[in-house]
Amino acid sequence: MDQTQSGTSGIGQRLRELRLKRGLNQQDLASEDISISYVSLIETGKRAPSEAVLKSLAERVGCSVEYLRTGHDDATVKELELKVAFGDMAMRNGSNGEALQAYSEALASAPLLSNAMVTRARLGQALAFEKLGRLEAAIQLLTTLYEDPATVAGSAEWAQLAVALCRCYRESGDQIMSVEVGERAMRKLDSLGLDLTDDHIQLGSTLVSCYRDRGDLGQANLVAARLMTVAEQMGSRVARGSVYWNAALVAKSQGRVEEALALAERALMLMAETDNVRHQALLKSVYANLILESDSPDLERARTLLDEAQLGLLEVGTAGEQAWNETQLAQLYIQLGEFDEAAARASRALGLQRTDSRWDSATARLVLAEAQFLGGDQLTAETTLRAAERQLDQLARNRHSAQVMRRLGDLWQRFGHPAEAMAAYQRALTSMGLRALPDTKATALPGTNQRNA
Repeated sequence: MDQTQSGTSGIGQRLRELRLKRGLNQQDLASEDISISYVSLIETGKRAPSEAVLKSLAERVGCSVEYLRTGHDDATVKELELKVAFGDMAMRNGSNGEALQAYSEALASAPLLSNAMVTRARLGQALAFEKLGRLEAAIQLLTTLYEDPATVAGSAEWAQLAVALCRCYRESGDQIMSVEVGERAMRKLDSLGLDLTDDHIQLGSTLVSCYRDRGDLGQANLVAARLMTVAEQMGSRVARGSVYWNAALVAKSQGRVEEALALAERALMLMAETDNVRHQALLKSVYANLILESDSPDLERARTLLDEAQLGLLEVGTAGEQAWNETQLAQLYIQLGEFDEAAARASRALGLQRTDSRWDSATARLVLAEAQFLGGDQLTAETTLRAAERQLDQLARNRHSAQVMRRLGDLWQRFGHPAEAMAAYQRALTSMGLRALPDTKATALPGTNQRNA
């Protein structure tokens, strides 16, 4: 902490007040390393004492270094540190709003905290913003911490910040920045020549997910294969589980569903022996989704996984994560032929969403429309589908949007609206960068009469 944060005059004034209160003179504060004139200069605010001098003077006047420096006693500092610790605990328990409040209250008195404690509170605040869906605020805080000269490249803290920043850019829909941050961080690690740690493996795994969301499946597959080799050699169960998890999603995106199932099962086995309830729940939901998309789905197995996932997410998951699992349950009940239950689950997923500008809520609407249509309420289904269509038109165009648009087109086709289906398919192709041929009706061919063209 900067010794001048409270002002040298404040330190000098408190030192003088305590000296007089104890009935001491300046000579009583002097020592072999601290002259009487130096004490006088400190008391008049003309010199800022070093940490060693501050400690020596605090002992002589009978106070803490923190009080001499800031005017606050250790009890105040301890209370603020407990707020940060409470924020950490609340985050682990999924109480993200309470965590954010605790971190913010501690940071309101940041000058009283050590640099390490301030950094810890700011990181917690950023992660709480992320969990609450306030991604812009999270990115701003994470960027400040990541680019701080005090953050040592290659350290566990640095890797954690890089992972969080990649993740937030990805969730905000900025796939370009998510990949750029991840690639830059990986290049930095390579240039440092450091041994890979679990944090570094997690960074690579997050980069795989960013490649996948951007549609760069070849690169995602290459990085995932490299990480699996490294993780098996020296990674913890959590690191290995994370790598297999993302490799499963890449395989799914490439249409290799059976391979994706095997990778997800491997990831689940590794995660099952850890104490991370949230990761276990999310992975169960992913695994169940893969089962539902397989050629011969084991619906009871999928139901068990999704029910277990929901119990875990109710305990420590975010509203968005619970909503995504409810959407998977809705798809399960559609396959079971229980359309009313499917519609109820999809509606609950929409209720849990914090904003309409997310792919998850658009997908939930599509599932709701399908359940309504199969349940015999085609008019309501069409209304729901049009609401999903309007929502999709407001979102960024990428590979993810193409997948959802394709699903929209399939549902319009099933509802008997081929024109709407064709429009959705065309938007899906555009999302992948495949544009339609230019309209040639207004362009006359050489040697033709333009009026007759």
